[in-house]
Parts: sequence; structure tokens; C-alpha cells
Amino acid sequence: MPEFFEFSLGARVLYKAGLARDFAGELDRLGGSRAFIVADKGVSNAGLLEPVKASLHGNVELVGVFDDVPPNSSVEVVEAAAAQAQAAGADLLVAVGGGSPMDTAKGMRMLITLGGQLLDHQGYNLITQRLVPMVAIPTTAGTGSEASPFAVILDTEQNVKLAFASPYLVPELAILDPEMTRTMPPRLTAATGMDALTHAIECYVSTDTSPMSDAMALQAMTMIAANLHNATHHGDNLEARGNMLIASCLAGIAFSNGFLGAVHALAHATGGKFHVHHGTANAIFLPHVMSFNSSVVPDRYVRIAHALGVDTAGMGQADTIGAGIQAVRALMRDCGLPMRLRDVDVPESALPAIAELALTDAAIFNNPRPADTDDLMDLLRAAW
Repeated sequence: MPEFFEFSLGARVLYKAGLARDFAGELDRLGGSRAFIVADKGVSNAGLLEPVKASLHGNVELVGVFDDVPPNSSVEVVEAAAAQAQAAGADLLVAVGGGSPMDTAKGMRMLITLGGQLLDHQGYNLITQRLVPMVAIPTTAGTGSEASPFAVILDTEQNVKLAFASPYLVPELAILDPEMTRTMPPRLTAATGMDALTHAIECYVSTDTSPMSDAMALQAMTMIAANLHNATHHGDNLEARGNMLIASCLAGIAFSNGFLGAVHALAHATGGKFHVHHGTANAIFLPHVMSFNSSVVPDRYVRIAHALGVDTAGMGQADTIGAGIQAVRALMRDCGLPMRLRDVDVPESALPAIAELALTDAAIFNNPRPADTDDLMDLLRAAW
């Protein structure tokens, strides 16, 4: 038991199949009346904006849509979208999509409310006031951004991902509707699911863990292990889709309080340089970092193995931990994800640069086992 911990629950979370078609009654308490939708082309082309648009009625008017968010949103995209929203007189943002549209909307909130340029607000806890309200409607089950105080935005000039963090970035309302994830293709379902699993595992072993984040992280692991296969291979299974949405949100709340570790530090660095999908990068690094960390928090990795559904009868501690790591690898293979960095076109020559960048990432500081450049190089070589 830690001597002190802090735990925050920011977003109001609503879950129901079909809820994205009818949530207008929940908007009155947010205060905005001129809604602006933020999404990407995949979401727009899949028709997922139509139920959301239909739901914006009564006291709320739809004043614009920005659906040009790329997979890794950038400073330029956020500033362009914010300018468009301001020109439309928007006072309520509705983000529909995965982590990139939600992080874009979070960046837009800062600019609409506080002005200036996005980089003026980069860092931790620099925002000290309420922002224009935001609704988050995830169409993937992975980032947990609908309930987190973080946004990650690409600085294209330096080719690095920048972190923004503040309790005021947490969306006021999260709508979890499994019907909004039904069109997600298998590869994206798997990658985002592994992102959520990484959130749960990393925060469970982090140096800032607490009984509150532990409970949410373990529940998320259990739900992901039980549902990711069906969500990936049987996309119309709304029960599996719904369980993955809930697990992702649980993991998002957990890591918002317990924070992350070396997997995310390495994934951020890799994604910033080579635009590897964040969930895919996390999945590649996860088993290697689990093995690296297990010597300092072995009891926690035993509980992780149990949460992943490993039958540990008759196993000692080391074998149980190894079986948990193998369960992660088996889930990756089952879902058709790449296993190595070379599979996603990361050249071996880039490993030193990735290690140096990961060493400065904020996530590295909560890893349970301190990691220096040599340690990160070892992890990168193992993953390559």
C-alpha cells in the first residue's frame, strides 16, 4: 500500500448500444449550443458521423465538421481545425474517432479558450482553467483518450510527439457505443486492443500505481484477454465490441492516474520517427519490456498472468511470469499483428536514435525498473 496516492475521475461515461444516435439530452448540462465535429476521413467515409449529426438537435446546432485529421495528428492540423471552429463560432467540440481525432479536439480546446499557438501550451499542468466543453465518442477500443487528461501531438518540424497534460483536458462526456466500433477492420481492432492492454499492464506495474488504478487495470486486462479475439475475428459481435470499449476506458482511467512506462516511451519515439501505428508499436515492445521489468516486481507479473487467463496450476513464479508474457505474444499472433520492428519497416540503423529519444520521454520515469540508454538499446535489438 502506498503511503500517499491521488486518484481522479474526470469524464462522465455513458454506455449503450445506439447511444451515439441519441445523446442530445445529455448536452444541456455542458453549456455549449454550437457544436463542431472533429473526425478523420475513415470515420466520415464509414458513415459514422451521420448518427452523431442526427443527435445534435434541440438546443444544440451543428456549425461545422473537420474530418481531415491524419492518423498521427500534428500541430499544424490542430491549429487549422481550431481556426475553422473559431470562425464558425463553435462553443462545443464533439470528437468522433480514435485517439488522433480526440487528441486533436483536446488541442483545439486549448486554442479556442486560451488563444496563442499550440506549442504555447505544451507540457504538464500548464492549463489552470476550464476549456470549451468536449464530448468524446470513440470508434476504436484502445486509446482511452475519451477519459484521459493527455493529448499527444506530432511536431512535424522536429519529428517528435509532444505530450500535453492537464485535468482540464479530460472530456466532460464520453459516449461508449459499441455500434460505433462495428466497422473497425480486424488489424485496427487488434492494434487498438493491444494499446489498451499495454495501458493496463504498464500502469499496473508503474511506480505510481495505487489500489484504485490496480483494480481498473486488472479488470481491463481480464476483459481484453477474453474479448479481443472475438472483436478482431467476429467484428459484428457487439458483446465483444462493447467489452473492449469498456476495457479501453477502464485502462484509460487507470493509466491517467497510475501512468505508463518504457513500452510507451519506446512506442512514442518509434511512432514519431517512422509513423508506426501507436498500438502496433506498443504491442511489439510489450513482451520485451515485461521481461525486462519482471525481475523488480515479480508478484505483479504473476497477477498479470492470472488476469490474462493463464492456467498457472503447478507453476513456480518464474514460469508463471514467462507464461504471462507468452500469452501476450500468442494474442498478438492470433490477431495477426506484426511481431518485430523490421516487420513495420523500422531500420536497424535507427535504433540508437530511437533509444535516445525514448530516454527523454515522460513515460520512462514511471517504469518500475530504471532504464538507461544501454537498456533501451537491448530492448530495441530484441524487438527488431
